[in-house]
Amino acid sequence: MAKRYRYSFVKTKEAEKGKLSVGLAAASLILFLAAVLTAFALDGAYGFIVGGICLFATMLSAYGFILGLLSFSEEKRMHRTSVVGSILNGIIMVGWLGFFLMGV
Repeated sequence: MAKRYRYSFVKTKEAEKGKLSVGLAAASLILFLAAVLTAFALDGAYGFIVGGICLFATMLSAYGFILGLLSFSEEKRMHRTSVVGSILNGIIMVGWLGFFLMGV
C-alpha cells in the first residue's frame, strides 16, 4: 500500500534582507560600545563626536528594522533571521531613542 502522506523536508535558504537586518543590529551594538568608549576616553569632551556616532547607530537600527520587515515578502525562504533582525533592531532603536530623549 502506498504512503498516504508524503513529506519532503527541503532545505530552504534564509531571506537575504533578514541576514542584512541582523548584521545591522550587530553593527548598531558595536557602535554603541564605540560611543561609550569614546565618551570615556575623551572625558566627556567632544560630545558632537559621540552624538554623531549615536545618531548614525540609530539610523542603522531604523534601516535594519525596515529591512527586516521587508524581508518577509521574499517567497520560499526561511524567515528566522527576519524575525530576529526585526525584533533586535526594534529594541535597539527604542533604546537609542530613549537615550536621546533622556539627554544621556
